[in-house]
Amino acid sequence: MPVIARPQTEHVVQPRRPWQVILFNEDRHTFDEVILQVQKATGCNLEEATRITWTAHTDGQAVCFSGPLERCEIVAAKLQEIRLNVSIERAP
Repeated sequence: MPVIARPQTEHVVQPRRPWQVILFNEDRHTFDEVILQVQKATGCNLEEATRITWTAHTDGQAVCFSGPLERCEIVAAKLQEIRLNVSIERAP
């Protein structure tokens, strides 16, 4: 009996875009306060937290975390504990 080859179909799964937490510049906190809170919220090291804080200061905003929505909500809440201004958006 002949074998009939079935056409292969490719399942192309579009990766879901992650979410991101945006930290906005403000003048209520010192650099050290913001750096420490970014470290607490994201778990990043001092160098990365400093870069994020400086970017927010000079550019008006900085992406401080990217990932699943649930994790972004936790990070944003931790940043907001000291009244930092943040938003959660879809990553481009």
